[in-house]
Amino acid sequence: MKMALSTFALEKRGIYGILHVIILLLSLFLVISISIDTFKGIPFYTRSGYMNIQFWICMFFLFDFFLEFALSKDKGHYFGTHFIFLLIAIPYQAIISYMGWTFSEELTYMIRFIPLVRGGYALAIVVGWLTYNKASSLFISYITMLLSTVYFASLAFYVVEHGVNSQVTDYGDSLWWAFMDVTTIGSNVIAVTTTGRVLSVVLAALGMMMFPIFTVYVTSLITRQNQEKQEYYQKLAKGEKSIPKNS
Repeated sequence: MKMALSTFALEKRGIYGILHVIILLLSLFLVISISIDTFKGIPFYTRSGYMNIQFWICMFFLFDFFLEFALSKDKGHYFGTHFIFLLIAIPYQAIISYMGWTFSEELTYMIRFIPLVRGGYALAIVVGWLTYNKASSLFISYITMLLSTVYFASLAFYVVEHGVNSQVTDYGDSLWWAFMDVTTIGSNVIAVTTTGRVLSVVLAALGMMMFPIFTVYVTSLITRQNQEKQEYYQKLAKGEKSIPKNS
């Protein structure tokens, strides 16, 4: 890890490195603000300060997209593979507020998570910089995204179920539901709202798709260690054969 950080500091990754680190920090700010508003029950959509901050963060995400698009050698390929980042960088909440549209509180709350997808991508890139092994980089990225998804799902579940579900008395119940649901074991907390049921299905499906990665990663580690041992013993055997025996 220390060598990886040194390499990152020496290479500096150019403008792309600076942009992705800033995106990651801004995304962390959004995560903290969403968490505080959720735990304190603050109606964020009535707070002009938060709306302005999120608007300018989305503007920075758009700036990053168009800057990388302008710097890319194959613009068609970049646009095709990164088009989703253009969609998630649009400040939907600012547009909704400006147009005077009204949606349910649950849907409005969910829209807040859209810009965080861009932060997840930046996080995966930064993790890749700090790890040399591609398998380790992929594994750590998956673990980070899985834990982030569980956390966001627990927040959303708490918002839609708290007050209408007698089994969700505090955030701890929601977090317990999320962890048990993603492992596909199931929880004693059962969703009663439509949004909560959808989250239950999505989280369980995500768990079924991502947990096999643990098996693949552990298998690759064992295989690599066995290969290293075999190579070591082969070199050791060759070294013993090359030593002349005393008559």
